[in-house]
Amino acid sequence: MLDSRSVSRLHALIQRRDTGDLALVDLGSRNGSFVNGRRVSFPVVLNDSDKLVFGDQDLVFRNPARSESVLANSGVDLRNEPTTALHTNSLTTIMVVDIRDFTPLARSLPEALLSQTIGTWFLRSGQIVQRLGSWAQKYIGDAVMAVWVHDQREQLGADLVKVLRAVTEISAATAEISRALELPVPLRIGAGVNTGPAILGGTDYTVLGDTVNAAFRLESATKSIGLGVAIGGPVYQGLSESARLGFVRREVELKGYEGSSIAWAISFEDLKDSLRKNG
Repeated sequence: MLDSRSVSRLHALIQRRDTGDLALVDLGSRNGSFVNGRRVSFPVVLNDSDKLVFGDQDLVFRNPARSESVLANSGVDLRNEPTTALHTNSLTTIMVVDIRDFTPLARSLPEALLSQTIGTWFLRSGQIVQRLGSWAQKYIGDAVMAVWVHDQREQLGADLVKVLRAVTEISAATAEISRALELPVPLRIGAGVNTGPAILGGTDYTVLGDTVNAAFRLESATKSIGLGVAIGGPVYQGLSESARLGFVRREVELKGYEGSSIAWAISFEDLKDSLRKNG
């Protein structure tokens, strides 16, 4: 909490990445976040002694011994340190939502408007997935990844409906942000959703495994499919028969996977209608 009226109520966050780096994410703050004099538009990895500015508040980020190489050179032996807790083979659903064609849009926007746009989108998306039960969320470039953990497998169908509802709400929030900020062209997004086992846990909410990789690939496949949402077979099979209505079967090439894969795709509008009919 920074005691300044120039700092927004939800101004920025620092998140730990899988690599161990710490990154600063602005959340659409009115006066912006700055690292070494440069305004933050996308997540920025922080280094020791970086100068941070939030409104009229000046801070210095300190993390002198982050890297393993620094620790190794200092003679510190980590072999007897407590092991970070990881839970293997947890059934998870991974949702990846990415802003389409953001690079050309970013080139055409003033820096302040660009920061406000991506920051507000991160904030709204994060709020939506948290409210709908996400175990963790991460901000990567111009994308959001959210994770749902299915501890009770009999509740899988209901959990998947929450995930898909999050997708439609993020779509609606994206359109609302475009209108409110009067962007020259509307923001467009694509979403990929996949269900399967993943390694997860630790204080930094690590999520690893093929399920994660496939979710990113499915999101990317929406560009060639021509529909906004693509889900993997396990997601489709986990939905009730009525919740599957509107999805179409597509063969897609997923980068890094041999041969073609099956995805089930739907537009944001049709997904919203399907969820409304299913309560």
